[in-house]
Amino acid sequence: MPNLLDIRRRLKSVKNTQQITKAMKMVSAAKLKRAQTRVVTARPFANKMTEVLGGLADRTDENFHHPLLDARGDERYLLVLVTADKGLCGAFNTNLIKAGQAFVAKNSDKQIEILPVGRKGRDFFRRRAATLAGEYIGVTGKGRVDFSEALDIARDIIKRFTEDEGIDKVFIIYNEFRSVLQQRVVTEQLLPVARDASTVEEPSASAQPLTLVDYIYEQPPAEIFSQLLPRLVETQIFRALLESVASEQGARMTAMDSASKNARELIDSLTLNMNRVRQAAITNEIIEVVSGAAAL
Repeated sequence: MPNLLDIRRRLKSVKNTQQITKAMKMVSAAKLKRAQTRVVTARPFANKMTEVLGGLADRTDENFHHPLLDARGDERYLLVLVTADKGLCGAFNTNLIKAGQAFVAKNSDKQIEILPVGRKGRDFFRRRAATLAGEYIGVTGKGRVDFSEALDIARDIIKRFTEDEGIDKVFIIYNEFRSVLQQRVVTEQLLPVARDASTVEEPSASAQPLTLVDYIYEQPPAEIFSQLLPRLVETQIFRALLESVASEQGARMTAMDSASKNARELIDSLTLNMNRVRQAAITNEIIEVVSGAAAL
C-alpha cells in the first residue's frame, strides 16, 4: 500500500496540473472566438473568388496561356503541409501528418517536396529525411494570422511554381474548421488553378445546379489574370491558415477540457485512497494503544 505522504504529493501534483489545463482551456476559448469570426468572414470571399475565376478561366480561348493556369506534367509535386507549432491539441497534428504520409505513399512514384508551415510537421518529416523545400515556423503559433504572413508564403509558392519548371503541381493539406469538436482534413490542389468552376467545394452549401455567368472583359484576359490569379492563391493560403488556427484552438480547447475532467476524476480517486490509508493508519494506532493497555 502506498505511503500517505506519497499520495499527498501526487494529489498536489494532479491539482496543479488541473489548474494549468483549466487555464489553457480558457485561453484557447478566447482565441477560438476571434479565429472563428475571421474564418466565417473569409470563407464566402474565398469560395466566390475561386468560383468566379474558375468559370472565367474555363471559358477563355484555348490559345490563351498563363503560368498559373497551364497544365504541366505529372512528375514533381510540391506539398504545403499546415500544422501547429505546439502540441497539447489532441489528434490535430497527428491527423495532418497522417494525411501527409498518405499523400506521399499514394504518390510514391512522384518526386515530392514538402513545404511545412508549422513546427510539428517540419520536425516529423525532417526526422524521416524527407525533401523539404523550406519551412515557415511561428506563423500560427500566436493564435492569429496576419495577411502579410500569408502573402509571403503565397508569393514563395508562386515563385517556386513559375520559376522552377520542374514543379508540375502544388497541393495543400490543412484542417478545415467545422465546430469545436469537429475538424476535417482537406487535401486540395492549389496550382495550377483549375479551369472549371464546378470543382469548387463549398462545405456548408447545399447541392445546387451551377449557374454560368457571362462576363464582359474591360481589359485583355492576360491583364486580368495576371492580377487576379496571384490574388486567388494568396486568398486560398490565407484562408487555409485561418482554418488551421481555428481548428487548432478548437482541438486544444477540447483536449484541455478532457484533461481537466480526467484530472478531477483522478483527484477524487486519490482523495478516496488517501482517506482509506489514513483511516487504516488511525485504526492501527488505536489497536496498538488498546493492545498495550490490555497488556498492562
